[in-house]
Amino acid sequence: MADPMTQSSQISSSQGLNDGHSAASKDSKFSDSFFSSPVSLIQSPQVNDLVHWRDPKKSGVVFGVSLLLLLSLAAFSVISVVSYLLLSLLCVTISFRIYKSVIQAVQKSNEGHPFKALMDKDVTVPPETFRKHVDGCLSHVNRALKQMSRLFLVEDLVDSLKLAVVMWLLTYVGAVFNGITILILADILLFSVPPIYEKNKTQIDHYIDIARTQFNTTVAKLQEKLPGAMKRCKAE
Repeated sequence: MADPMTQSSQISSSQGLNDGHSAASKDSKFSDSFFSSPVSLIQSPQVNDLVHWRDPKKSGVVFGVSLLLLLSLAAFSVISVVSYLLLSLLCVTISFRIYKSVIQAVQKSNEGHPFKALMDKDVTVPPETFRKHVDGCLSHVNRALKQMSRLFLVEDLVDSLKLAVVMWLLTYVGAVFNGITILILADILLFSVPPIYEKNKTQIDHYIDIARTQFNTTVAKLQEKLPGAMKRCKAE
């Protein structure tokens, strides 16, 4: 017959292992759900068609407008850019309104206000739609807060070290580029990389697999070199 103390220690150790596995699986699911929203946005059909230039005219307009806006923000302040945009819009609408009024006066027609069809449209936001988007944003904020607490409170040492390395690299990026420059480069890459990747998918996937294998090997070596006491504390 087994010793009661031995049975108790075996039960507690098995429970600890089960708790560790469940916590690891929970963190994995949480990390997947946290990063799934930006990936799902990029992989949405509308964005996918834009960045792959399925419709060259639409993609060209979106790319040109976004790049022009970012370049304007790089050269001028946000207040100036917004003011110039609204002023340009007002100039267009007022000019069109005066033009239509003159045409109606010359032709003696009574077509009414040129923007009547647009003014009759309901532009209000329904409360249900507003609450839906607020709830969606709140869920993303809560996920981000949980992820930040997990990383900055060093729940997993390896993940926290990864974040430290990324932040250290970003200090060098910030010394060379500012935020607007990075957004301009990101906009150019967003509209140029997908078509290039689509044409050279096989070769690019091959090099990505090599880089991923080397990265996983390096991470595994780092995990093996962790102090034994730290591993025991983490298991507890």
